[in-house]
Amino acid sequence: MTKPQKQVVLAAHFPGVNNTTVWSDPAAGSQIAFESFRRFAQSAERGKFDFFFLAEGLRLREQRGRIHDLDVVGRPDALTVLAGLAAVTTHLGLTGTVNATFNEPYELARKLASLDHLSGGRAGWNVVTSSDAFTGENFRRGGYLDRADRYTRAAEVLHTARELWDTWPADEVAADRAAGVFTRTGDPGHFVHSGQHIDIQGHFTVPRSPQGRPLIIQAGDSDPGREFAARDADAIFSRHGTLESGKAFYADVKGRMARHGRHPDQLKILPASTFVLGASTEEAVEKAHHIRRQQVSPQTAILLLEQLWNKDLSDHDPDGPLPVFDPVLDDDSIIKGRTRLFDDPLATARQWRALAAEKGLGIRDLIIEVTGRQTFIGTPASVAATIDEFVQSDAADGFILVPHLVPGGLDEFVDGVVPLLQERGVFRTDYTTTTLRGHLGLEHV
Repeated sequence: MTKPQKQVVLAAHFPGVNNTTVWSDPAAGSQIAFESFRRFAQSAERGKFDFFFLAEGLRLREQRGRIHDLDVVGRPDALTVLAGLAAVTTHLGLTGTVNATFNEPYELARKLASLDHLSGGRAGWNVVTSSDAFTGENFRRGGYLDRADRYTRAAEVLHTARELWDTWPADEVAADRAAGVFTRTGDPGHFVHSGQHIDIQGHFTVPRSPQGRPLIIQAGDSDPGREFAARDADAIFSRHGTLESGKAFYADVKGRMARHGRHPDQLKILPASTFVLGASTEEAVEKAHHIRRQQVSPQTAILLLEQLWNKDLSDHDPDGPLPVFDPVLDDDSIIKGRTRLFDDPLATARQWRALAAEKGLGIRDLIIEVTGRQTFIGTPASVAATIDEFVQSDAADGFILVPHLVPGGLDEFVDGVVPLLQERGVFRTDYTTTTLRGHLGLEHV
């Protein structure tokens, strides 16, 4: 029996200023003006994407004791931006990162439920955690949470938010909405929660939305993170961009779901992916090389190298050799506000030295080589075929696309690749539902 074709999930990530975005390109727009968010989101909706995704940072990163160059533009509040986008879009899902460590469940649940109502059931929450005291200094209880407890608290915050959303029964609220009246009796919105991290009681102020609850997204790749996703998430933001690693991750996470009483189809696995398109493969490869050199300037190359060496390397030549000394193994990281990226700095340094010697690479060219983020490089036809292959072979359920330019960087994908996915019969030609859960084929709850 022929296996039915899976439908591809597509989301668009507005990346802000980072080492993926070419923020210095003349075609780049503001990273904080609402017009940029509007144009980007409306491009995604024109392409019939499932949802828009906006990351958020709670503190500006610092390196060598100064604000990191890539954070000088600032970091706006995600839910405020999404609320604005609800007024200028009609079908596109609106999802954003909100931290479960430094926010309280009542406030989170109320804001997310309000966004879900404003958008007609299109809201989603990317649940993230932080354990570092640096980020916590912006909050009353900075640094209070042990790293080992971050997922424990996140799970309790999420479960408490769900308890609050569920204090308004779906059937009664739907009947009231249809009748235009409020007929409930009893104690609407009453909640009591007493747990390890949360001890609250009161009345929740926001009735159920058209999709029941906001969509839950999770981005952790550690074992606790995978377990959190298998138990609680509707979608997972994965970093596994190759076919084989994608298949392994997909099988592992979905294989955990049965013990939580869930079906594999209840979780969508969506790797973060970039793309570079050209009229030919050769043109796309050349364009990708040019983009990478824009993304990794000489200054950025040194900053990224410092994050492995954990030492000020501003006196090194970006086109020169790697440092002759080993990385500094010190708990006090040179960069603040970002998770350490290397589990074994000495082993990574050995690998980079070997690669640099093998290919004759200086610092900047090595950083370009080892931090490559371009997932799909080719013609629109080849990229559409590769995306379809990933999804049909269970390496992903779709992709969260991260263009190298905002706000216009999504347009060539919408115009070139989306029609080919539609011709293959694996992507919608128009929206058939009005809620985010509906777009993803998930039940309202």
